[in-house]
Amino acid sequence: MLNPLELRPFKIKIVVRDGFHYHDSIKSGIAEHSIDQISSIKPNTEIDPMRPDAHHTAIAALDIGGTKIAACIATASGPLLRVVQLTLTSGTPDTIARQGLRLIDACCQQLQIDPAAVQSVGVSSCGPFEVRDGATGMIPPNLCGGLPNGDDLPNDWTFLPLESVLRERFSSVRSVRIANDCVTALHAERAVGIAPANAIYVTWSTGIGFGLCVDGHILHGKAGNAGHAGHMLLSETSQALCGCGNRGDLEGMVGGRNVGKHLGKPLEVIFRDAQRGDASALDAVQEAAGWFGRALYNLTTILDTEAIFIGGSVWRHNEALLAPLVQREIDGRFPALTRGVTVQSTMLGELVTDLGALALVMPADWIANWRTHRPWETLRSVPLDQTR
Repeated sequence: MLNPLELRPFKIKIVVRDGFHYHDSIKSGIAEHSIDQISSIKPNTEIDPMRPDAHHTAIAALDIGGTKIAACIATASGPLLRVVQLTLTSGTPDTIARQGLRLIDACCQQLQIDPAAVQSVGVSSCGPFEVRDGATGMIPPNLCGGLPNGDDLPNDWTFLPLESVLRERFSSVRSVRIANDCVTALHAERAVGIAPANAIYVTWSTGIGFGLCVDGHILHGKAGNAGHAGHMLLSETSQALCGCGNRGDLEGMVGGRNVGKHLGKPLEVIFRDAQRGDASALDAVQEAAGWFGRALYNLTTILDTEAIFIGGSVWRHNEALLAPLVQREIDGRFPALTRGVTVQSTMLGELVTDLGALALVMPADWIANWRTHRPWETLRSVPLDQTR
């Protein structure tokens, strides 16, 4: 249990220095926050973020993955606490959504905040999504045992309700916002990071996913599935099998789980051997980086992007080896479209999807303070056991 004294409410002053234009798709339900809106905040306005009648007293975030689920509570001063638990994979199809609500309650309990003070929730989740009866749910192959290739999971799930369950608690029209984890990561990079108006976010981890922003509009698509470019087909001859059923798509060929399968050794061993100069391992890494870089080139030519931000465990642990190989694939083709395009790691670290979920529902007048003070850098993460 955290010491409540360490989380005592305090007053902050927000000083508006430069207006920040955070501009997203109206279709997605995310507000357009204009420079005029943010600049209208009175300088040195005092906000007591924990006062029950404070404007937008508190917001919550859920980060739902195949391995873990995290909940976070934030106020105008920044994120206050993050709790983490292994994702449940048995029970009824609404199990994961209800686990998320319990984690929000657990977070509030440790912070000694009334859960009723939490007015909205942003959700970063693995996908893909499907809208049923007007509400978004998810069909992730790594959680649904009733899908093809799901026989290693202890359930028969084929669809997981999400929005409908969350709206039992958060019932107002704009109180629940859900997006794919890579899309939320890009929301974070736009809100509190340095992503320009034309940018791509990529996760290279067990799988590969994308978030896409064009002219300041983050793309969501008809059901929230924009950015599933890890499933773009790249090779007609590759027999690399992806979990989606494709052969020769990007994730099937270079996703973290699949590279190791193809070569019959753990991924970390392949990269370690490559760094030591082993020829076969180096060939494998160069081939993977080549396919990955070509996918980024394809998206660059389609979207006319300025910057590419990359996260995920494969990239994070091997950036020094991969970055020049990937950048070369972009720089070496059609300079009129690729000149000046940069490839860089996310500056927001492993919390990028949590921050993105918060960004989905964050009031406009919080952004300037968060960008200035970077309060997530001191965020506590508390693991919870499965009995809670």
